[in-house]
Amino acid sequence: MARRRRPPRSGALTELPPLKILSQIAALQGLYYAAAMVLMFFNTLVAGTRFSADLVFGWAAVRGDSAQGWLMGFIWILNGGLLMAIAIVLLVGRSKLVLDFALSLHAVHLVIVTLYTGQLPRHTAWWLAMIAASAVSIGLATWGCRHRELKPISFGGNSSNAAAGGSNEGGLGVGDDNAGDEEQGFSRGRGRGRGRDGAGDYEMADLANNTGG
Repeated sequence: MARRRRPPRSGALTELPPLKILSQIAALQGLYYAAAMVLMFFNTLVAGTRFSADLVFGWAAVRGDSAQGWLMGFIWILNGGLLMAIAIVLLVGRSKLVLDFALSLHAVHLVIVTLYTGQLPRHTAWWLAMIAASAVSIGLATWGCRHRELKPISFGGNSSNAAAGGSNEGGLGVGDDNAGDEEQGFSRGRGRGRGRDGAGDYEMADLANNTGG
């Protein structure tokens, strides 16, 4: 006979918070660059330009002296702000951790960009885009996580129906019980009752007298 596995106790090695946090950060970072590549590739198709990794891991394309530079900044705000806010709500789901995850996401991106280009970003537009993306992601993710945390929890059914059913059961008395029996076409003891379909009356016979006769 197979033994039933016990659920892992709280604080087990598989549920260590550091491991969970690292996995969530890695997942967010992967989604961040995957979404950036999709948006950048779509932008190059529309603009008729060539796609390259510099658009994702570089900072030179985000500039304030051209329309294309402004568009690249808007793409980073859309990616790091709106899309990552949705990802944080889905993957993290805790409003207290939003600030840490959002700042860690953009801090890791800054390190990767610096290592890829060999220098810190020098365009003010790039810094403004990253600051705006961080602010948008923090605000939207905090609101989304709090909205999920405040949603009522239902255990196996509709709480309003359960409350209504409980009040009805608590308010039933002897009269209500008899009325329910009458509605179903039954009567207690010997007496007369009306069928549920209202077709006619009937009389319940005493089984003891019948069997004895």
